[in-house]
Amino acid sequence: MSTNNSWLYTEKVKEHFMDPKNFLVDESEFDYDAKGLVGSVQCGDQMAVFIKVDTEKQIIADCRWKTYGCASAIASTSVLSEMVKGMSLDQAYEITPNDIVKELGGLPDHKIHCSVLGDKALRAAIDDYYRQNNMEDKIKTVEAKIVCQCMSVTDEEIKDAMLHGAKTYEDIQNITKAGTVCGQCEAEIRRILVEHANHD
Repeated sequence: MSTNNSWLYTEKVKEHFMDPKNFLVDESEFDYDAKGLVGSVQCGDQMAVFIKVDTEKQIIADCRWKTYGCASAIASTSVLSEMVKGMSLDQAYEITPNDIVKELGGLPDHKIHCSVLGDKALRAAIDDYYRQNNMEDKIKTVEAKIVCQCMSVTDEEIKDAMLHGAKTYEDIQNITKAGTVCGQCEAEIRRILVEHANHD
């Protein structure tokens, strides 16, 4: 029997899943400066990221995290927590899921949505730091509402995906990962697709 497809993950993914870096069991054990929380426990994926900031240099001195998530979510956030150490807050804010997947050497297509939670929780933590330190002007805000609670995808992100070629519900899933967990947002996503397709 062929075993070629018995494990679809890279060695680096397996390393970070079997031995996750910077995983935080008890947040009271880490003297963090800011925290970001995204996702939904009810839907099976929730991510919390905690950062310690070198205030003089405005860089991330340390990054810890915890999650209720799958192997891919664990590996993605583990490698992310290593990537951002020593980065400026501005640099870390711009990290994308594709950057994380590239650092891991790839993920199966149906698991790429798991890499979205870590970068969103990181941005939420950086925003939290900005709010606590009277730096609200650095927070990138848009008038948007959350459509997909599980993946924290907004209506603005869905509209942006349409501008980049998304035409179907499946396109939106592939680009934003909205609707890939519990599916409760499908009707609203389809409504946005119809409404904004008619505006073109």
